[in-house]
Amino acid sequence: MASGGHPEKWPRREIVDAIRYVVDTGCKWWVLPADFPPFQTVFGFFSRWRAAGIFNLIRDQLRRLVRRVLGTSPHPVAVVIDSQSVKVAATVPRSTSGFDPGRKIPGRKRHIVVDMKGLLLFVMVTPADTHDAVAAREVLLRLRLMQLPDGQERFKPRDLRQSSPAC
Repeated sequence: MASGGHPEKWPRREIVDAIRYVVDTGCKWWVLPADFPPFQTVFGFFSRWRAAGIFNLIRDQLRRLVRRVLGTSPHPVAVVIDSQSVKVAATVPRSTSGFDPGRKIPGRKRHIVVDMKGLLLFVMVTPADTHDAVAAREVLLRLRLMQLPDGQERFKPRDLRQSSPAC
């Protein structure tokens, strides 16, 4: 961490609390209550932390910790992929939504990957008209490209075909 310069005006705890408030309430950044730091400051930290992958790192470390507490390997050996079609408002652009013929609804699909304990690994959102097989290939490719920060071997889609005991 860089040293020097003047001390930060806002404590990091207040920044984190403000980000959690936005996530919890779904409010717009600019309508943060006055008892939080200015929205420009909060959004600036959020943007930098998101670009640096800090939130993914926190999620991955918490998942590993939970798996250790449960007495399993910190790294999953099997995963579950599922999708869910979700309706969207009429104001959502057609470029980011589609019509799911199976569910007969316009909207988007959430493709979620969890380990065998139900702990989140990955989420991808596509237009609802994206076929599950196409999205699954993309999800598996992205999982494969995800490098674990502690230098462990990357997850490989072929691991799904191996018969292994449930975690």
